[in-house]
Amino acid sequence: MNEQKKHTIIDSPYGPLTLVADDGVLSGLYMTEQRHRPPEESFGERGDTLFAETEEQLEAYFAGELKEFTLELRLSGTPFQRSVWQQLQRIPYGETRSYGELAESLGNPAASRAVGLANGKNPIGIIVPCHRVVGASGGLTGYGGGLDRKKRLLNFESGATLF
Repeated sequence: MNEQKKHTIIDSPYGPLTLVADDGVLSGLYMTEQRHRPPEESFGERGDTLFAETEEQLEAYFAGELKEFTLELRLSGTPFQRSVWQQLQRIPYGETRSYGELAESLGNPAASRAVGLANGKNPIGIIVPCHRVVGASGGLTGYGGGLDRKKRLLNFESGATLF
């Protein structure tokens, strides 16, 4: 087991969230039954005290008081994946982008499928807002946390009262 990794589990309106830190820096936020969720044993020991700032910002977000996270993140992936995840962080609260628009913003309009694959492997859900990416027609497409959660997150951010 990696000694530098620690984790905790917190409650949220979207079910339990597992927060993972690597050397004290947030490196994972995983939902239950999430696709591409690493095995539990890779999360390290339980270390609840490391996550106070993350928990505060998530609570403020879920209360509708925080629109942009200001946490230090450690996003581990390929250079292409990291470039996609950086673009995700530029999508404003309450807005969406298509996979094609993200590919275009990366300078490779033909890469929408690769953008979708990278989006699906985002290790820090909600904070790196992969839920804000939709199909070209604006329809909901895949989401590692499940389409129901994606719909609920988008409705929440748009101010809709129904989930």
